[in-house]
Amino acid sequence: MTDDRTAQTLRSIAPYLADWASFQAAYHGIPGLQLAVGRRGEVFVDLAWGKANLETGEDLTSDHLFRIASHSKTFTGVLIMQLVERGELRLDDAVGDHVPELDGSVAADVTVRELLGHQAGIIRDSSDGDFWQHHKPFLDRDEILECVRTEGIVFEPNEHFKYTNIGYSLLGVIIEQVTGKTYDEVARTAVIEPLGLTRTGTELDPARAAEYAAGHTGRITHEDARHVVPHVDTRAMAAATGWYSTALEMLRYGATHVFGDTTLISDASKRIMQREESRVVVRGKELGRYGVGMGIGKIGDREVVGHSGGYPGHITRTYIDPVDGLVVSSLTNSVDGKAEQIAVGVLQLIDLALAAAEEVAASGSGSGVDAGKGADGDPVPPIPADAPFGRFANLWGVSDVVDLGGIVHVINPRAAEPAEVAQRFVVSDGRLVHESVPGFGTVGEPVQVERDADGAVVSARIGALTSWPVEEFRARAAEAVLSRRAM
Repeated sequence: MTDDRTAQTLRSIAPYLADWASFQAAYHGIPGLQLAVGRRGEVFVDLAWGKANLETGEDLTSDHLFRIASHSKTFTGVLIMQLVERGELRLDDAVGDHVPELDGSVAADVTVRELLGHQAGIIRDSSDGDFWQHHKPFLDRDEILECVRTEGIVFEPNEHFKYTNIGYSLLGVIIEQVTGKTYDEVARTAVIEPLGLTRTGTELDPARAAEYAAGHTGRITHEDARHVVPHVDTRAMAAATGWYSTALEMLRYGATHVFGDTTLISDASKRIMQREESRVVVRGKELGRYGVGMGIGKIGDREVVGHSGGYPGHITRTYIDPVDGLVVSSLTNSVDGKAEQIAVGVLQLIDLALAAAEEVAASGSGSGVDAGKGADGDPVPPIPADAPFGRFANLWGVSDVVDLGGIVHVINPRAAEPAEVAQRFVVSDGRLVHESVPGFGTVGEPVQVERDADGAVVSARIGALTSWPVEEFRARAAEAVLSRRAM
């Protein structure tokens, strides 16, 4: 698909992406959500939904700062690759070459590459990781080194993938040893200032305390109240988990991992970071893949890189397509936030729309208004001007009728993966019908729409069940309950 058509399609579906993500956040009871979607310098979605702080009622904005936690590892990977590019460090250097305090320890022979790829076998968070629930402070430099000396090695290097915050904290120590500067100083000079980021940093900034979105506890059951979780300094663990940012600024940073953007590192360094270093398989089930400082994976047919983040009170996720240039960043402010689910769902909706737009344009018409030919060669009729777009509800659920790429789709906004449940309405013999494909539902059957005198949709029979606009359904449901109580 051409860049112009991709951008046009993204612009057309951007309002629905924000609407779908907002519904997901509300449905799962998330306090607040920042969502940003961008591609090659253009921002398509800039959403701030919900509350920054449930206790004060403060509304969330796009400027609120989120602790992006393990996204920090990608920044640390970039800083390491910059040192490698300048010849100040080698990926195969042993840790002991740069941290003399570890001389004689088992960890001294671990390499920088093994740390970056979580193949060093180092303990995840020390034997007491209760700083993750604020029962104690995060570790300082001396405590990191003591942990590595006394209990650091769990597996032999390259025996297993073993995710490690202690290992990445050690990379922060190495960066300081090599440069003679603090981790924060290096990051500001090498990443933050070159990108012009004003709402991104390596660690909690007390001077900006009022700008952070509050973190919130999770819920064991839906009846549980949420409480604010205070932000704390991650100290010497900043290289693993200390950074903060916004969804919008994560778009700019994410773009630097797209091939062709050499603002921070070369494409050669990107190939190292994004190459599969580990495939995590347990009892035959793949749990994930990791490169050198970045998670890697596949959503549908789209190859993506990026990272998630889990900090007490904030759950975050950013996906980057390093070839196409698409970046999606989803930031939530509760321990049970659905950042991953929302980011994946947004990518799936985008790809549904792009696939539909490609079908519509296959004949060369290049427009969702004119008929094209679909993937099977059949014409794709134009969407009727009176198609019943909107959100509808009935006793059994919610359905969104939406134009994705020039084809009418029906999406269940409650579903975690919209691509798995999406249906299509198509035009057949001048009527709007459920797509004629094999299925367990009402495939091939007509869509019946009731309108008022002004032509507005009163109801739509979707899947043989009458559905109403959401507010109308709520009113009907409440009236039905009152009527039953009066009986």
